[in-house]
Amino acid sequence: MIRICQNCGAKNRIPARYLAGTGKCGSCKSPLPPGAEPIEADTQLFDDVLRETRVPVLVDFWAEWCGPCRMAAPDLHAIAQEMAGRALVLKVNIDEHPELASRYGVQSIPNFLVLRNGHAVGQYTGVRPRAQMRGWLEAA
Repeated sequence: MIRICQNCGAKNRIPARYLAGTGKCGSCKSPLPPGAEPIEADTQLFDDVLRETRVPVLVDFWAEWCGPCRMAAPDLHAIAQEMAGRALVLKVNIDEHPELASRYGVQSIPNFLVLRNGHAVGQYTGVRPRAQMRGWLEAA
């Protein structure tokens, strides 16, 4: 994952285990805040996060053509901002990564998966209120 320094504009590669943490820019040493946006995940990044991160993860299985998925997107963005440093939000496009959807038995979307220490602790189908999604992460 690449994070851009707000101070000098340098691109910094952030390993999966540090995505929810605060780091330092490799160029100017300014603080790099934790990610506060949903992260588009491919299979490699997904597996890295699953293996290495120690914060709860909310995974949104979605597709470009899905109206309810588009309805949930603003709430997912808000949750990523609200939970920055305490949780991660991943987005997995099922058309681009059907193997991930298959791995978790996703048959309808939007489908939300909550992971803690690499293990699924909850899976939910359909658009849900933001407070409920945030509650899943707080409980995990």
